[in-house]
Amino acid sequence: MKTEDAKTLAESALDTLAAQLDAGKSASLTAYLASMARFHRYSANNILLIHVQRRDATRVAGFSAWRKLGRFVRRGEKGIAILVPMTLRRSLLEAGNDVGTDDATTTRAILRFKPGYVFDVSQTDGEPLPEFAEVTGDPGAYVALLKSFLASRNIELSYANAQLGAAHGASLKGRILLRDDLPPAVEFSVLVHEIAHELLHTGDRRADTSKTVRETEAEAVAFVVSRAIGLNTSTAASDYIQLYSGDKDTLLGSLDLIRRAAAEILAALNPSSLD
Repeated sequence: MKTEDAKTLAESALDTLAAQLDAGKSASLTAYLASMARFHRYSANNILLIHVQRRDATRVAGFSAWRKLGRFVRRGEKGIAILVPMTLRRSLLEAGNDVGTDDATTTRAILRFKPGYVFDVSQTDGEPLPEFAEVTGDPGAYVALLKSFLASRNIELSYANAQLGAAHGASLKGRILLRDDLPPAVEFSVLVHEIAHELLHTGDRRADTSKTVRETEAEAVAFVVSRAIGLNTSTAASDYIQLYSGDKDTLLGSLDLIRRAAAEILAALNPSSLD
């Protein structure tokens, strides 16, 4: 791909992404956020309990919560035990405290825990959960070229679902983790996203940028490169960026860095390197 062609494609892609961000949340993102709001945020202890009992768990909820989402726990499925907090109120006089009053209704809150059970989405059937728009298409030989680029930069690529949980990938300073069950187009886009993190966010600059900025930059690079090789990106990138509170201004503040990282990756995807 010629430098001039790559530059034109990048400019067009970034204009499209800016317009999508300016338009606000897509219908698919709005539905996704409404669905996710029904999932509790679990404590570190409960996350550990879930992981020990079901390492492949991604989204968990109680029996009733799944019903509200239009899904039902399959008969015979074993629940994942967690600790559920509950607040008890006890009379201070009953507890033997001298509070200097005869008012036995004076109470204090006591935090206790009881066992509860949740179920992973894989243990349920029913209505599909709202999802992000996904990148689609066939990246073909570009996946192999992308992996060659990684090798040339001494960046290790590993596949590890359990360590990623619900995430598709992760950048670990010289090492990228990726799920092994992603559709080809999604795998390509996620891999570019993580490569962008490796190029832009492993040095001193990381401490000077917010999570919002880093995720906006990485996803914008993935958007540019994915469109450049002919994949259908839909609203996947803008949905992802807005999930991390990014917007058009966030994107515009990083345009030069995004262009440079995308150009470096696109140069490695030159079809002539297949010969």
